[in-house]
Amino acid sequence: MRAAGVEPIVESESLSVVGLVEVLEHLPRIYGEYWKLVRAMEERRPRLAILTDSPDFHFRVAAQAKKRGIPVGYLVAPQVWAWRKGRVKTMKKIIDELLCIFPFEPAFFHGEGMPQATYIGHPLAWMAGPSMTRDAFFAKHGLDAGKPLLTLLPGSRLGEVGRHMPAVIDAVERIRKEIDLNVVWAMPAGFLDRVGHKYDAMFPGSTFRERISRASIQTLEGETWDAIAHATLALAASGTVAMEAALMGTPMVTFYKVSPVSWKLGRWLVDVPYFTMVNLVAGRRIVPELMQNEGDGPGLASAALRLLKDKAAQTAMRTELATIQTTLRGEVDPLARAAELLAARFFPEL
Repeated sequence: MRAAGVEPIVESESLSVVGLVEVLEHLPRIYGEYWKLVRAMEERRPRLAILTDSPDFHFRVAAQAKKRGIPVGYLVAPQVWAWRKGRVKTMKKIIDELLCIFPFEPAFFHGEGMPQATYIGHPLAWMAGPSMTRDAFFAKHGLDAGKPLLTLLPGSRLGEVGRHMPAVIDAVERIRKEIDLNVVWAMPAGFLDRVGHKYDAMFPGSTFRERISRASIQTLEGETWDAIAHATLALAASGTVAMEAALMGTPMVTFYKVSPVSWKLGRWLVDVPYFTMVNLVAGRRIVPELMQNEGDGPGLASAALRLLKDKAAQTAMRTELATIQTTLRGEVDPLARAAELLAARFFPEL
């Protein structure tokens, strides 16, 4: 977005917190960023606000925009069909155009009295893919082409990695006892330099980097799509990376963990048959999902070994994932479709 000429007023990374309880300590900072955006709206008076995801934050921004007569386009429909369905009442008042990235969403919103909901397809279905061949990727990173590749995707948020990596490391060490394989951890560029030291306390007697090295996990920065596309199997946090793996046809085991309090509250509030979006889109369980305590080292290792040892199961999962790719891709680039819809409604002179 910066490359396209967008001037950042608030850094999106500063709002990236997951969990009902985890967000509490960050509230003062988040409200500071919120008022910064409100002041910018007041001063600049934009013709349209395009808000992306983060409903707990952006609903408040949208309400402020509407107070100032600024129409709101919302990209990535909040998952109100899963929990806190009452938010639809608020959405009707503050959103002028709702752009949905999953095919089952418009019918839900239409049924709730929101005709302004439109399915555009999933942007990642047109974007996610490798930048090099498998041979080139393996050669670049000194991987053994004769061995399977296990790619670790524990999340990109500070808290996610802290909650997930102890179990993931344990799982890798258990898997290695039965299968000789390459293991890489795909992470955003500069991740370890920025925050790696914050995990040192989890591993008494060694730093986080030393613990990763001792487990023979190779770290790759800024090459996540290649690491996913060329993997035999991915251990993926349930979220965007799992969807990326699905769209590239990579077999996976998904997992996620939040604080015990968030988990208990979430189980009471969430009403969906599956937690992983891949399974929700498919309408059935096509990838394993190990939530909370199920996603410990032994659980992750057991699920991963079942797939790594069964090529027929890997092939069957790839076939199932291909249906997800077809469903989410559509015929037109979703972001081009979004731009078309918003321009036609709010900038007719273009």
